[in-house]
Amino acid sequence: MKVILQETLEGVGHLGDLITVADGFARNYLLPRRKAVEADGRSIKAFEHAKRVAADKAKKETLEIESYAKKVSAVELTIEAQVGKDDKMFGSVTTKDIAEGLAAQGVTVDRRKIQLAQPIKELGTVAVPIKMPRDVVATVKVHVVKKQEPEEPSAS
Repeated sequence: MKVILQETLEGVGHLGDLITVADGFARNYLLPRRKAVEADGRSIKAFEHAKRVAADKAKKETLEIESYAKKVSAVELTIEAQVGKDDKMFGSVTTKDIAEGLAAQGVTVDRRKIQLAQPIKELGTVAVPIKMPRDVVATVKVHVVKKQEPEEPSAS
């Protein structure tokens, strides 16, 4: 019997596959549990239509995500860090600091999506990738600069 799978089944096939299975397997397992539908002309057409609609929706989503990624990539972030002598940083710049800096500039990003191998512990510029849905990656330039101490007014 030919059936169209409604979900991925280990050892049988993936969602949407048109497969031939034993009649008993289809009647006693797949069809009653709604894991597959019988492949007749009507169900094949309905499934192909649903597949096209899903592909169009996925394409639109990908375009929206890519435009948002371009917006995020255009942002350059400057983070001030306290330094000691020889310009050695106290602490480090973490994903939380980067997410807060982006939020201050009006860009909302989940800090768990910021791909920082380890915290930034040196002054300079670092390109930080941000993982977005649908395998889209945005890159933000983070400039880590020395924090300027306010000038003490001299007592004259």
